Amino acid sequence: MKACFMGLGYIGLPTAIIAAKHGIQVIGVDINPVVVDMTNQGQLHIIEPGMQEILQEVVGNGLLKASTVPEVSDAYFIVVPTPFKGNHEPDISFVEAATRAIIPLLKEGDLYVIESTSPIGTTNTMAHLIFALRPELKDKIYIAYCPERVLPGNVIYELVHNDRVIGGIDEASTDKAITFYNKFVQGTLHRTHCKTAEMCKLTENSSRDVQIAFANELSLICDKAGINVWELISLANKHPRVNILQPGCGVGGHCIAVDPYFITTDFPIESQLIAKAREINNYKAFWCAEKVENAMLRFELEHHCRPTIAMMGLSFKPDIDDLREAPAKYITTKVMQSCNNADLLIVEPNVVEHKVFKLTDYKKAYKKADIVVFLVAHSVFKSLPYDNKKVILDFCGVYKK
Repeated sequence: MKACFMGLGYIGLPTAIIAAKHGIQVIGVDINPVVVDMTNQGQLHIIEPGMQEILQEVVGNGLLKASTVPEVSDAYFIVVPTPFKGNHEPDISFVEAATRAIIPLLKEGDLYVIESTSPIGTTNTMAHLIFALRPELKDKIYIAYCPERVLPGNVIYELVHNDRVIGGIDEASTDKAITFYNKFVQGTLHRTHCKTAEMCKLTENSSRDVQIAFANELSLICDKAGINVWELISLANKHPRVNILQPGCGVGGHCIAVDPYFITTDFPIESQLIAKAREINNYKAFWCAEKVENAMLRFELEHHCRPTIAMMGLSFKPDIDDLREAPAKYITTKVMQSCNNADLLIVEPNVVEHKVFKLTDYKKAYKKADIVVFLVAHSVFKSLPYDNKKVILDFCGVYKK
């Protein structure tokens, strides 16, 4: 079997690599020629432990190659971004563009699967598009939806061992997709309809968003009440049926910070709790930025000089290089804009350089700073000694103080 993966990002590339590792001939497609060139050279353009070695293996033995254009295959996988527009309306234009690119290549018996997080009904919409342009393929190809469920930093294990939800537009499509995923997934493959599979992905991330919102709301209350939120949550979690998550400076990434809007846009009246959770998590980032700005003003009033501030972390979660929808990035930008000429040291140990931010080594920044703002709980930050002489704003629990 030959499989074509449309999109070589944080999910598409690892999935393509793992499929190739299990003997499937893979063509990976991306519109970015730099990504294509790096992939063909066996160089990983993302941070994912252990993936580089597997990439070099499958490129070396010819099971994986990358291109800017798709090739005739037996199975096609759409693994492209699905962002939202300015009004939080889901944007499936990338899914449609990738689909249109492979429509001329489709033949009888082929499998077409969307893995991109999508609004409910997207799989049926793409099926209608395919059959409108290729009516002779009606009832002769297989179309399904199968959302990813991986944690950055542990992708190799989770792509293989996690359960997957697979929903076809009909039972035959579900069967065909299950046959493919069985080639490398050891977890259980759960059958359903494509609309249910689409909603399942949105439900999983909306549920986590609500749980994080509860923790973030607690942190706001505790700050006002003079209570250590980290200690409070630790004690509350001693209850056998309580499992409160850890607060942070908001919610980021291309899943939890985005997927709930796919529900609230289509079901605004019904999704009250989901919408409120999004509001709370967005507000937490704004609140953190205000805390930093107020700390800077207090320092200037007390010391009669401008402080040096270290903004520690830009990624949306610890120990990765993914900055998509990262609240830390928003907070840093807001502080920069509101405090002209401030001595701001920006730290992200998992990124070599950034187009907007001039990055500083984390040890140098910590040593030099008067105010240290922990935005992401990167492992390396936890080795830094707590310095009572500095103003430390710990929004992510590096010290849990």
